Amino acid sequence: MRLDKWLWAARFFKTRSLASQAIDGGKVDVNGDRGKRARPVSLGDEITLRRPPYEIRFHVRGLSETRGPAPVAAKLYEETQESRDAREKLALQLKQAPAPLFSEGGRPSKRDRRLLDRMRERG
Repeated sequence: MRLDKWLWAARFFKTRSLASQAIDGGKVDVNGDRGKRARPVSLGDEITLRRPPYEIRFHVRGLSETRGPAPVAAKLYEETQESRDAREKLALQLKQAPAPLFSEGGRPSKRDRRLLDRMRERG
């Protein structure tokens, strides 16, 4: 079974084309090697999926040619304990991080835009 089709069937991506883009972009590794779209996936393979800021590592537990309901898709893989711990730790850090403060007032006003235009004309 193709890697892009399996990622789509396991509901990691909404469409096969999004799965293919992630694979081509180097975001998916299979057994430590960079993934390719048509690479065959078999039971027991370890897949690493990087979706910033998270990195998910899981083992293939089942194969499916079709995209089914979420409870069935969840049985196609098993996330490793280290991956789950790291993801939960990062989620907690992101949740506790202070919200970014923006000192700017948003979009420039008409007056601000005119001042910017004047500065650009001079420079």
